[in-house]
Amino acid sequence: MELSEGKLELLREAGYSEKAIRYLQNDINVGKMENPDAVGDYTGECGDTIRTFLKINEGRVVEAKFIYSGCAGAGSSGSAITELTKGKELAEAIKLSLGNVLEHLKVGEESLPESKHDCCEIAIRSLRGAIENYLRDLT
Repeated sequence: MELSEGKLELLREAGYSEKAIRYLQNDINVGKMENPDAVGDYTGECGDTIRTFLKINEGRVVEAKFIYSGCAGAGSSGSAITELTKGKELAEAIKLSLGNVLEHLKVGEESLPESKHDCCEIAIRSLRGAIENYLRDLT
């Protein structure tokens, strides 16, 4: 996503870390996935929505992507959760938390503004939904 200098400055002033901004600028893991093994959606109270796509091999996430409709916090959080998920076993990935996402995005004292922590929860719930759907379809 191309961001003007003015928007970049606003994100920095709001408390977004440089890593969170970089994820947003470079659309890290943003996009649909062909033939995913698992898909999960979650819409937060704010109206932001994240759909997570996973490729799974022998109980391990080998690829993760997402699409979203929402704010910069949703985009950064979706990128973070998909990066954190890659290579993890499903039992480990489903336990990822707000703290894990914030720590992953942290640079110095900055991560995501507190007002955007709900965006992390949207990403987490979308991921958990994908894993739960996958496990349900196995039975």
